[in-house]
Amino acid sequence: MTTITIIPGDGIGPEIMDAALHVLDVLKPGFEYEFADAGVAALEKHGELLPAATLDSIRRNQVALKSPLTTPVGGGFSSINVALRKHFDLYANVRPAKSFPNTRSRFPTGVDLITVRENTEGMYIGEGQEVSTDGETAVLTSRVTHQGAERIVRYAFELARKTGRKKVTVVHKANILKSTSGLFLKTAREVAARYADIECNELIVDNTCMQLVMRPEQFDIIVTTNLFGDIISDLCAGLVGGLGLAPGANIGDDVAIFEAVHGSAPDIAGKGIANPCALLLGVGQMLDHVGKPELANRLRDAIVATLEARDSLTPDLGGNGNTMGFAKAIAARV
Repeated sequence: MTTITIIPGDGIGPEIMDAALHVLDVLKPGFEYEFADAGVAALEKHGELLPAATLDSIRRNQVALKSPLTTPVGGGFSSINVALRKHFDLYANVRPAKSFPNTRSRFPTGVDLITVRENTEGMYIGEGQEVSTDGETAVLTSRVTHQGAERIVRYAFELARKTGRKKVTVVHKANILKSTSGLFLKTAREVAARYADIECNELIVDNTCMQLVMRPEQFDIIVTTNLFGDIISDLCAGLVGGLGLAPGANIGDDVAIFEAVHGSAPDIAGKGIANPCALLLGVGQMLDHVGKPELANRLRDAIVATLEARDSLTPDLGGNGNTMGFAKAIAARV
């Protein structure tokens, strides 16, 4: 029996987590759940955003499913998600984007790509932030290492092999950011040379964004640095209907955390209308990770079939259904 840590989260988090666990229980993967708190819910109950007991649970179980968390604005609070990535060295952020039927998307077909984002370095982690005493100058450090670049690019190529994908696109800004992006690109070329069976091409980040909105079908796997990956992966979600269809995996050597990448949406919390698909697709990634790809495929097929049938769709997908009703419609098809 595999035990996974469940973090219900904030805002709409508990609602979509209940929906996801309903579908997961129907799949019968043989999981036991250990519930843990993080975010505002943890702050209210335990006086801290990320209790030691939650970190211990994740470390012990090595796999976690996480709903959106709220980091309070101001007051010196830092991102909980960044803290989790740094604490467990979750260096690979993996976000698939795939066309789904009956979504509000400019690309109802043709998109099937994965963004692999370095998760522990670069500007995104907020290292070295400093504002001058007169408030006129701000400084932020961007640090890229050979080790960090090597392991994320290697992860992307190994993922291509594992999933039968044929091309990896290395995204950079080495023409301008010659030190950081330059090191990333140089390292990526070294890694690519070991994978003669996988096509590799290189694109500057601004051209990548343009190409994505013009011809997204040309992309298979994108690998890039932290900040660029944050932006590009949200762009890719927009190609296929928005963050309500965007799952994410944060993977390290020992621990993996799977999630919906959207926010906690406090404006609709408690209304029972949140779309659970992003978290359910994260469940699919989790099932793949623990060696149950047949269950993952059943889940993804059930989501597609439910979208095709327009059965109990939530308002963001053009329906008038509710969160649990949508989940039950998916569960009926697994």
